[in-house]
Amino acid sequence: MEDLNELTGKIIGCAIEVHKLLGPGLLESAYEECLCYELAQNNIVYERQKPIPVVYKTIKLDAGYRLDILVENKVVVELKAIDALATIHTAQLLTHLKFSKKNLDF
Repeated sequence: MEDLNELTGKIIGCAIEVHKLLGPGLLESAYEECLCYELAQNNIVYERQKPIPVVYKTIKLDAGYRLDILVENKVVVELKAIDALATIHTAQLLTHLKFSKKNLDF
């Protein structure tokens, strides 16, 4: 099993490669496509747009939440094509992680 620090280093390297070649100004979907290409080229297993149900009391609701990219069922990659992160982006990521822990084998 690959060390988590090594895996995240590889993911960051792939993201830097995409940003280096494309630069800013594209839609998140374009960056996602290119990042997934880089992950595949580096033999890194990933899932795109992984559905995550909302857990309310004892039921799971399909409310349309999706992780942008889930890498090796260990690392959540949330893509943003923005100038700066806002408080809402942090809240969104924390919510995704909370629901992920309840629904995935983290």
